[in-house]
Amino acid sequence: MIKLENELGIIEISQEYFANLVGRAASECFGVAGMVFSNAGQGLRQALTRKEAADKGVRVRAAGGRLVVDLHIAVTYGVNISAIVNSIINKVRYTVEEATGLEVAKVNVFVDSMKS
Repeated sequence: MIKLENELGIIEISQEYFANLVGRAASECFGVAGMVFSNAGQGLRQALTRKEAADKGVRVRAAGGRLVVDLHIAVTYGVNISAIVNSIINKVRYTVEEATGLEVAKVNVFVDSMKS
């Protein structure tokens, strides 16, 4: 649960909402082959439940009243990784700020694998 406080009150948004929002925005970018588990807990949970994890490859946390987004992705072989990462950063930042009204401080993109 992301919890932020401002002059109007307290804002609470679930981690699952952010995971779906961010994961969908990143997956729609050209060259992204899919999301990759960001930690062992996500992989273990999927193995036990046999369902696709909603937060696969996504971690969102609040820092200083702003959001920090970590993404773990797989890219398509032969594409310009720098261009893909810049596209993802811009799209995720825009999507989150537009949907929630919260400022995104940083989007960290980790390219963990490459698929053909």
